[in-house]
Amino acid sequence: MTDDTEVRELVTRLSRPSRGGGHVIERAAMLAEGSDFRSIEAWILQHGGEAEATPAPIGRGLFVDRAATRPSPPPTRYLLPAGALE
Repeated sequence: MTDDTEVRELVTRLSRPSRGGGHVIERAAMLAEGSDFRSIEAWILQHGGEAEATPAPIGRGLFVDRAATRPSPPPTRYLLPAGALE
């Protein structure tokens, strides 16, 4: 999927309004679409969107040091600013 218009239509269809006036798109929805995930993600980032930061795990107990060395999970949502889909 390389056409900018196709990707914009797909993102518009899969996203929903957010509280801040922009839009939110779930990573799971992007993956379930069966399209080229990387091109959708790249389009979002090129149009001012950003991946939602996942909170760091709280480490407790015997294996607290292992939590710090684990790779962070991928973002669950992408946030688009207001006007990005216009």
